[in-house]
Amino acid sequence: MYSYDTLLEECDDLEIEVYEMNNMKSKGLYGDNVIWINKSLPSVIEKCCVLAEEIGHHHTTTGDILDLSSVENRKQELKARAWAYERLIPFSKIILAHNLHITNRYELADFLNVTEEFLDAALVWYKRKYGLFISIDNFTICFEPLGVIEMFDCFEASISKYGS
Repeated sequence: MYSYDTLLEECDDLEIEVYEMNNMKSKGLYGDNVIWINKSLPSVIEKCCVLAEEIGHHHTTTGDILDLSSVENRKQELKARAWAYERLIPFSKIILAHNLHITNRYELADFLNVTEEFLDAALVWYKRKYGLFISIDNFTICFEPLGVIEMFDCFEASISKYGS
C-alpha cells in the first residue's frame, strides 16, 4: 500500500519538491516540479490522497490549469485524479482485500490507506470507465454494489460484498 511517506519518496525520485503550507485555499497544488499540500488537512491519509493527485498532475498535466471554467482544464484535472485513483486503488488491491475477507467500505478504505470519500470517488470513476464490473483473471470486481466474485473451475462463485 502507498503511504504519505512512500509518495514523498517517489517525489524525491522524480525530483519534485513537496512543501506543507498553512492558509491554502485548496487541498493541494502542483506547478513546475513543486507540490504544496495544505498543512491543515485533518489526517495523513487525506494528505496521501491529495499528494497522489498532485503527483498525477506531474505526470498528466501541461500548462496552467487553475481556471477550472475551461473544459480543457477540467479534463486535465480529471486525468490527474484518475491517475491517483489507479495508483492508490488498483484492482489487484481490491482483489487482495477480498482474499483477506475485508467486508465493508470502511475496512477497505483503511486497508488501502485512503479516505472513504476518495474510495467512493474512485469507484464512481471506475464505474464510468468500465461499467458496472470488470473481469480480471478469475475475478470479477463489481462496482455497484461493490464486491468481488471469484470464479472457480467448477463454476461456483464466492461473493464478498462491501457494505455501505
